Amino acid sequence: MTSRREFILKSAAAMAGLSILGAKKALSVSASPFIRTVGNYESRRPKLKDRRFVSEAVEERIKQVKQAIGDRELAWIFENCYPNPLDTTVNFQMVEGKPDTFVITGDIDAMWLRDSTAQVWPYVPLANDDVKLKQLLAGVINRQSKCINIDPYANAFNYGPTGSPFDSDLTVMKPWIHERKWEIDSLCYPIRLAYGYWKTTGDVSCFDKEWQQAMRLVLKTFREQQRKDGHGPYRFQRVTAVATDTLPGDGYGNPIKPVGLICSMFRPSDDATIFPFLIPSNYFAVVTLRHLSEMMTEIVGDKEFANGCLALADELETALKKYAFGVHQEFGKLIAYETDGFGNQLFMDDANVPSLLSMPYLGCLPQDDPYYKNTRKFVLSNDNPYFFRGAIGEGVGSPHTGLDKIWPISIMMQILTSSDDSEISTCLKTLVRSTAGTGFMHESYDKDNPRKFSRSWFAWANALFGEVIIKLYEERPGLLKA
Repeated sequence: MTSRREFILKSAAAMAGLSILGAKKALSVSASPFIRTVGNYESRRPKLKDRRFVSEAVEERIKQVKQAIGDRELAWIFENCYPNPLDTTVNFQMVEGKPDTFVITGDIDAMWLRDSTAQVWPYVPLANDDVKLKQLLAGVINRQSKCINIDPYANAFNYGPTGSPFDSDLTVMKPWIHERKWEIDSLCYPIRLAYGYWKTTGDVSCFDKEWQQAMRLVLKTFREQQRKDGHGPYRFQRVTAVATDTLPGDGYGNPIKPVGLICSMFRPSDDATIFPFLIPSNYFAVVTLRHLSEMMTEIVGDKEFANGCLALADELETALKKYAFGVHQEFGKLIAYETDGFGNQLFMDDANVPSLLSMPYLGCLPQDDPYYKNTRKFVLSNDNPYFFRGAIGEGVGSPHTGLDKIWPISIMMQILTSSDDSEISTCLKTLVRSTAGTGFMHESYDKDNPRKFSRSWFAWANALFGEVIIKLYEERPGLLKA
């Protein structure tokens, strides 16, 4: 079977219009339906009849924003990217009277809890303007609840109980599970979507018993992975030559000292952590637990459970103040990427979100926090081992794609955490160059040659680009007119 990493290795095949097909619902590299000859700015969206979902509110938003963009290529990329998840990745239906929306990542025919939230997040502000779109978003929340109830330790799920190319993993696999890599953010993102949807619409129809059960599993899993009473129930190993696809320590990861933080055995990149206390994800858990507490109080009326969420959030925050910070030999006191409670710390950042760079975007820290500002300087410097600078600009990459590969997501996060017009303009120009004329964002690209990219159909990056442009349209329109 094809592994996720083979998508990166075989991106050249995708660029050439080739397909590498696996079994139904297995990982596959499909030829991008978007790549055509470079040199024109015709829409690269699927034809109307081939789009998976059409929102009148989204279409109207595209028209408004395009008119405010002075650069023709930038406007073209926005028009292609912003609706891309709706055009190509969602499967909406009504199941037993409830909206149900399954969201693939793009070229991987499975639903990640993280990616599915990020892919529809830019549409949440429009939910009150489009009843169908509102239903679709509620359907994502319903499907995510179903997935969490199947297994809160899994990161990715199948459309149905069809099995997985990773059935041989040494963990507890079920037919509904696509992959079972435990990542804190997998449970944070569905709360982020639910909270954003509720705050925008006031609709509580999707916060039923199934959702409440899923949220109880979230809290239970977070507590289990504090590992105060042993390893807990989660164990994972994979027979592979790729070290970051499996866990040491008989499948439990490297040792930790229980200090109140939550272990995340994998990063948002789906790569194994070195030190299991992944700091950005623990910060994200603080935010989402407090949002969950608010929802459980005001929607469900379960103050006992809500107080339990707040208690864990407070415990995490206290532990972060003690263990998240370290002294870097060049930058002084900053926030570490990972730690273990024993005093060991890893100074780096990964483009996948949550990252150190993205913490203000996720509401974890204010943009002007002095330690965040110092950490941001480190992240965007040559002292971060995964920061790369080349002929096509600069940005943060990931061990997931190897050296010299910049992730557009990191450049977008740089924009979303900046108040410097010059920095934002430079990042926008880099993003345009990174598309290699395809009109879409990619997972990563070679720092010196954007035509060497991975994942020609990566909906999370496309959605985030749309979000970036809309934020600039609303807050800094002058940067789009140039």
